[in-house]
Amino acid sequence: MNWVAPIRDDETLRRFEDHLRQMDEKYYLMFVIGVGTGMQLQDILKLKVKDVRGKDGLEAEIGARHIKRTFAFSDELKEQIDAFTEGLDPECPLIRGHASSNEPLSREQAYRALKSAGHAIGLSSIGAQTMRKTFAWRYYKSTGDIYYLQNLLNHASPSITYRYIGEKPDVEVLLKKLTAEENVRSRRVLLTDNAGKKRIDEIRATLDTLEKELFNPGNSDDFYGRADCFLTQIEELITNFKSN
Repeated sequence: MNWVAPIRDDETLRRFEDHLRQMDEKYYLMFVIGVGTGMQLQDILKLKVKDVRGKDGLEAEIGARHIKRTFAFSDELKEQIDAFTEGLDPECPLIRGHASSNEPLSREQAYRALKSAGHAIGLSSIGAQTMRKTFAWRYYKSTGDIYYLQNLLNHASPSITYRYIGEKPDVEVLLKKLTAEENVRSRRVLLTDNAGKKRIDEIRATLDTLEKELFNPGNSDDFYGRADCFLTQIEELITNFKSN
């Protein structure tokens, strides 16, 4: 399975959107809504005409925590939506599988369209999560608020969210909990059933194994590249932990 990455630069994003629009306006609207809201693909495909037609924006509940986000439509996008939905039943799916059908586009069709557009402009890391990852990456770059994204995406930790958007973790963020309640929870988690000691032992065992493998002549250059990155991140974490 190919790794799905966010689309990071504006020019590539524009080219990708243009190609989707050339394929079919519905794919373009699907993508723009996904990047604008952070909605999951399956939730976008559940939207109806009445949810967007004649509106200034789309209010959506995101994820398991039902966090509300509002995506304001530009004047140009409002015109595009109104033209696209002209004459359609308000209860009709916004993104239909076929113009003559009242059935929504399938997830598989949407996936194939995204992959096809990516292939056309030379992007291989495209998939069903492209819209959401692009939204999350752009939000993080504009705000730096990894905790909001962690909560929105229902991730267990900021580390998972950093990995999700393909960004190197901010070690200062990772070494701090968001609230006093989380600090209390961490104390309980680490001290119950020797959980903290067990985790330290696992880390120590991993480092011992790495030390033994360093001089293994059978290792590839890729192994040493990963080992170097791993040790660099650990060193940064240790430095920041000591300074806090």
